[in-house]
Amino acid sequence: MQHPNQIFLLSEHRDTYETLLAEKKLPELGITETPQDAQIVLADPPLLSQRLDEFSQLEWVQSTFAGVNVLISPDLRQDYTLTNVRGIFGPLIAEYVIGYCISHYRHFMRYHHQQQNRHWQPHLYTSLQSKTMVILGTGSIGSHLGKAAQLLGMKTIGVNRTGIPTSGYEFNQTFHVNELASALHQADIVVNTLPSTPDTRRLLNNEVLSHLNHALLFNVGRGDVIDDVGLLLALKNGWVEHAFLDVFEQEPLSPQHPFWRLPQVTITPHIAALSFPEQVVEIFANNYLNWRDGLSLNNQVNFDKGY
Repeated sequence: MQHPNQIFLLSEHRDTYETLLAEKKLPELGITETPQDAQIVLADPPLLSQRLDEFSQLEWVQSTFAGVNVLISPDLRQDYTLTNVRGIFGPLIAEYVIGYCISHYRHFMRYHHQQQNRHWQPHLYTSLQSKTMVILGTGSIGSHLGKAAQLLGMKTIGVNRTGIPTSGYEFNQTFHVNELASALHQADIVVNTLPSTPDTRRLLNNEVLSHLNHALLFNVGRGDVIDDVGLLLALKNGWVEHAFLDVFEQEPLSPQHPFWRLPQVTITPHIAALSFPEQVVEIFANNYLNWRDGLSLNNQVNFDKGY
């Protein structure tokens, strides 16, 4: 039976998505192998950016990622509704950031290396309870991280485009992004969760990073928020004690990039918060029913803003 609504699946995890959608039994929705027949595409943005023009009936794209900047390019068509996945990454980002903070301040890697040499040597450590964490971005990810940090006794400072606190109590203070220097002066730990927009590109540059003093820096937002040359200088001058980088402007990171060789840099391959297909399909299923009934969709991306 031909379903009135057709979806095309374009993902590295296509088979998983096909199975999960079949289990959902969404009304009036069929899966098509023909791009020209699809009104809906569920896709990994990098794969879709290469094939966007194949979908002549396209009305709605459900991204499997939070980040959709490859689809925001002015060279690509924007005559469809784009939604992404939000609200599922906060706990995963918090695990990543707090896990590495604890490991760093308690010297876990150092003890691991000592164990290889059967070397018994305790080292003084500091508790997270004495630390101040500055979080760039006060959306769902930043807010969840702020909550988790507070539970461990940290002071939290949020930085956003308005300077207005969020509705909860995840941040002890909130600064406007124009007051970033004032926030960074207080920071032991800085975490970037911002999206990639014209306003955020190279936001963390040489001048801004100079306001830090032996801070830990995490980038779990977008790679182009950090100016690589500025960060190299910040590491050299001790403004940043250690950088934990999960996202980069070019991925995979070039084997020639100087970050690989620096002991004060930890590189992870964009794994801080993965989109689990089960969660993506749950978000899609709720949105599909809205779309079918002519209602507005959740998690819509504004092409002008880029998020």
